[in-house]
Amino acid sequence: MTLISLFKQTNPKNANLLIQGPDSFFNDYLVRNYLNQKSFSELDQVIVDCLEDGLDELMATLTESSLFSNQKIVVVKNPFFLMAKVPQKYKKQIEKLTKIIEHLSDLEDIVVFVANYEKIDRRKKISKLLLEHVNVIETTFKPYEVSGIIKAISKEEGYQITNMALQILIQRSDQVLDVSLSNYVKLKNIVGEDKRITETLINENIDRSLSENIFEILTAAFDKKYQEATQRLEDHLREGASAIQLLAIFESQLEFLTCVKVLQNRRWSKDQITKELKVNPYRVKLALENKVSLSKLTVLLKQAIELDFGYKNGTYHGDEFLKLFLLKI
Repeated sequence: MTLISLFKQTNPKNANLLIQGPDSFFNDYLVRNYLNQKSFSELDQVIVDCLEDGLDELMATLTESSLFSNQKIVVVKNPFFLMAKVPQKYKKQIEKLTKIIEHLSDLEDIVVFVANYEKIDRRKKISKLLLEHVNVIETTFKPYEVSGIIKAISKEEGYQITNMALQILIQRSDQVLDVSLSNYVKLKNIVGEDKRITETLINENIDRSLSENIFEILTAAFDKKYQEATQRLEDHLREGASAIQLLAIFESQLEFLTCVKVLQNRRWSKDQITKELKVNPYRVKLALENKVSLSKLTVLLKQAIELDFGYKNGTYHGDEFLKLFLLKI
C-alpha cells in the first residue's frame, strides 16, 4: 500500500494523481512514496516544473508518448494554470494544454500533478477537466490533526511510536506538519532495528522548539523557580533572540493559557478545548495542569501587551525590562 491510501481519494483506481495542499515537503514525501511502487520500478521518471520549464515543455512531454512506446511517469510541479489568477500571456498555451488534459486518460504515461497551493480554482475549465481525469488527494490539515497524520504514516511504514513519544514529537515541532514530518524522518534514520521511536530517542535527538522553551520558562516562573526561569531566558538572549521576539511568544503562550482556563471554567472537556482551539491535545493537557488562576493570567497578559507596546514605541530598550516582567510572575 502507498501512503495516499491513508487519505480521502476521489478515484483510487486511477493511476494519474493530483496532490493538492500548501505543504510542499509533505506533498513531496507522498509523491516519493507513490512513485516507489513496484509496478512503477521499470518506468522512466520525468519532472517538469511549469514555472521553470514552461507550459510548452509540459505539453511536449505529455504528447510525446504518441511517438515513443516506452511508458513513463511525468511529475508536474507548480501547475500554476490551476490557480485563479494567471497572466494573460499564458492564455493560448493554456487553451492548448486544456485539450491535452481533456484526453489525459488516453495517454500511455502516468501523470502526477503536485500543486503546493492552499486552493486551486475549481471553476476553470482546465481545472474541472483535470479533476475528472485524476485521483485527487487534498493535504490541507488543521494543527490538531498533525499528530494523527504522523501516527498513521509511522504505522503504515512499520514504525512504532508510543502516544507520549508522539505528543513530545509534535510539541517539539510546534504542531507544524512539515517540521513534524522532518523530525519523524530524522528519527527513522537513527532508530534501531526494532523500529521503535521512544521518548528517550526523541529527547536525545530532537531539540526543543523556541515556543516549547518559552512555555517551560513560564512554568518555572509560575512555580517560583525564578533562577531557572531567568537562566533559560538569558540562554535564549545569548543565542541571539531579541526581547521583542521572546515577548511575542510569551504573549502567545499567556493568551493560550487564558483561553484554556476560560473554557475550563465553562466545564469544557479536554477534547472539546482541543477541537475549539485547534491545537495539539498535549498542549491542552499541560495547560489544564497549570494551577495559575484566570485572574492572574489576565493581569499578566495585559502587562505583556503593555511591555510589548513599550518596546515597539521606543520607551523600553534592552533585556532588563523583559527579565523584570518574568520576575513579577
